[in-house]
Amino acid sequence: MKSPNLTFGKLVAALRQSIGLSQEELAERANIHRTYVSQIERGLKSPTIITLLKLSNALETTPSKLMKQLESELGLQPRQH
Repeated sequence: MKSPNLTFGKLVAALRQSIGLSQEELAERANIHRTYVSQIERGLKSPTIITLLKLSNALETTPSKLMKQLESELGLQPRQH
């Protein structure tokens, strides 16, 4: 299985770049440190739920959309009951 942290980081970086933000601008919008944004994007850190909320807002998306993208990238399928 792909690394969830690395995959999430790549998603954040791609979204950030698609809306034309630098890491510094994203950090400012999300009210987190720029080095933390860099660590998330490189898969070195796993964001908390609060950070996920801040990042998704700053990236003009929702946490659920970010998670759905992550699930898709990781090839996760919901279980059938």
